[in-house]
Amino acid sequence: MSDVLYVRGGRPLNGSVRVHGAKNSALPILAAALLAPGTSVIRNCPPLSDVEASLAILRHLGCSVRQEGDAVTVDASSPVRCDVPDALMREMRSSVIFLGAILGRMGEAELSYPGGCELGPRPIDLHRKAIQALGGTIQDAGGHLRCSGRLVGREIVLGRPSVGATENAMLAAVAAAGTTVLCNAAREPEIVDLQTFLRSMGASVRGAGSSVVVIEGGRPLHGGEHTVMGDRIVACTYLAAAAAAGGDMTVTGVDPRHLSPVTSVLAEAGCAVRSEEDRVRLTALAPLSGSRPIHTAPYPGFPTDAQPPLMAALAKGTGTTLFVENIFESRYRHVDELVRMGADIRVEGRVAVVCGVPGLHGAAVEASDLRGGAALVVAALGARGESRIGGLRHLDRGYWRLEQALRDLGAAVERTGTRA
Repeated sequence: MSDVLYVRGGRPLNGSVRVHGAKNSALPILAAALLAPGTSVIRNCPPLSDVEASLAILRHLGCSVRQEGDAVTVDASSPVRCDVPDALMREMRSSVIFLGAILGRMGEAELSYPGGCELGPRPIDLHRKAIQALGGTIQDAGGHLRCSGRLVGREIVLGRPSVGATENAMLAAVAAAGTTVLCNAAREPEIVDLQTFLRSMGASVRGAGSSVVVIEGGRPLHGGEHTVMGDRIVACTYLAAAAAAGGDMTVTGVDPRHLSPVTSVLAEAGCAVRSEEDRVRLTALAPLSGSRPIHTAPYPGFPTDAQPPLMAALAKGTGTTLFVENIFESRYRHVDELVRMGADIRVEGRVAVVCGVPGLHGAAVEASDLRGGAALVVAALGARGESRIGGLRHLDRGYWRLEQALRDLGAAVERTGTRA
């Protein structure tokens, strides 16, 4: 029987919680470790299921990998393969990030289309175009990609600021001969983190965090050391949980500037928010009110990954909030489960109208994706009675020791596979 999470709501969350390393930063950094003929040490790398899938890919390629807690050592001195089996590709959406790294290191790559959460169409066309712009040849045989070619730096203009395509282009360009200028690049903090790691390996990369990234490729690389940034989406989830359940919580190990699109909404909804150098304190003593319309957008806009947990928090309160999802077509799969708990949410296409209700109640619900699962946990913490949350394999992709962290804050949370 699959694990389930039992949450008895109505208990305020008080205390401090340190967020673990960012999944969306660790995954491209692990792929980048393949580029250097040496040993890299990556710290604050949480043992999530997506991280485990990345390590399995590295081992399959012939790297030596050692994981001790949240520290990972990757020896990529002598990779022997250039293919990633379909079963490993299907484990996570971000597996496509290995395309640029494998091609850059081995001169050829074979992989299939990736898996991951079903949030609507997420084509890898921008990844392919970036590789082709650098001189790579890609053959698509029924969803199986065969890539080869000598990579040469040039100007690449992305059709939209895709995070994954920006990272894949950076990885490939580091191995390309000459200078690559990547225009309309995504600006997320995780891309800055990747740049920092690449520099520790001897690469010349500048401009990450802006819309233009310049890579001077072909430099000799060596193993690097890096500490992964704190996970801003995990931090937003904890803050949303405190807003839903009430209490006084401090989230540490994260840059408050990365959270400002979310914390500004929570402050507008009635929470007291105070930010310091590496922490955010949130106090919620009264029911939440509504907020201005929330439009998800690429960084520095409101993050799509924070939309579900924030929606869950605002489902209980006194106001009305309009959400407009501009990134994924199927990002509202958690709404039906929130309605089971008493939420008043109406969806029309990419728009969701959340009318706050006096209280939610516990229910048996099922997570259908990573952030939707987080939303169910947030709602359950603020609800009356007990909730039973299934589909924890999705949560395990992005949250490490979630139930223990919540218990430390005063929540009544139990994870178990069977229960009388």
